[in-house]
Amino acid sequence: MRVKDIILKTRSCRRFNPDAPIGTDTLLELTELGRLGASAANKQPLKFILVQDKAGRDVLFDNLKFAAYLKDWDPTAEEAPTGYIIILGDTTIAKNFWCDHGIAAQNILLGATEKGLGGCILGAINKPGVAKAFAVPDHLEILLVLALGEPAEEIRLDPLGPDGDIRYWRDGRGVHHVPKRSLEELVFAVNPAVSV
Repeated sequence: MRVKDIILKTRSCRRFNPDAPIGTDTLLELTELGRLGASAANKQPLKFILVQDKAGRDVLFDNLKFAAYLKDWDPTAEEAPTGYIIILGDTTIAKNFWCDHGIAAQNILLGATEKGLGGCILGAINKPGVAKAFAVPDHLEILLVLALGEPAEEIRLDPLGPDGDIRYWRDGRGVHHVPKRSLEELVFAVNPAVSV
């Protein structure tokens, strides 16, 4: 599969098949992809907690927000992720994690897509609750949580409408739609004149 094809298939999935567990080996393989990503000043300050047991998954499920734009939907246990990766920043190595955790998260999601899995990068985290439940020491900062599993929803990219509304939405069939700005709108300049 071409890189662009994998990127097009890598969407924020929020509904999963609860009958398709993720094994420890799979979580380790995906975490390896996060580990191999670029790191500011090559400090490599990220740490990872891998969660696949039901008790840990239930704690995370209760301490995360999955879809701010979908006001009439709350995820249920019947569509919960079957695995999670918590990305932490080790403050004894670095005080600023720059975009390391974003790079690691995207690498992990691209790898998940290649394996036929789906995932969602979550930043709306009850960090004190998660830290307490997983005994996260003070020097490790919770940065992101990745929800992972076999997708149980269809996700489509749509051109941004004339109203400019960027909020994702679900249609009557439950298809999740994600508006995207055009390349023409995003490219500010090509070979601009340079003043010296």
